[in-house]
Amino acid sequence: MDEDYGHLEIRLKELLQQKGLSRNKLSYKAEMNWKQVDNYCNNNITRLDVFVLCKLCTVLECNIEDLLVFCPPEKK
Repeated sequence: MDEDYGHLEIRLKELLQQKGLSRNKLSYKAEMNWKQVDNYCNNNITRLDVFVLCKLCTVLECNIEDLLVFCPPEKK
C-alpha cells in the first residue's frame, strides 16, 4: 500500500469488545463467513466491500465512522 496517501484502519475488534460480541456471534448475526470477520478484525482487507460494511454497521448498531478510521500520511 502506498503510504503517501495514508490508510484506513478497521476498528471491528474494538467494536466487538465494546458490544460484548464474539466473532462467532457476529458472523452468525451478519450472515458472514467466520474467516471474513476474522480478516476484518485483523485489518487483513485489501478491498472493502460496501455490502459487508453495511451488514457490520447494522448488526453492531454503529456508524461507519465508528468502524473505519482514516489515518493520514505522515508529513515528511
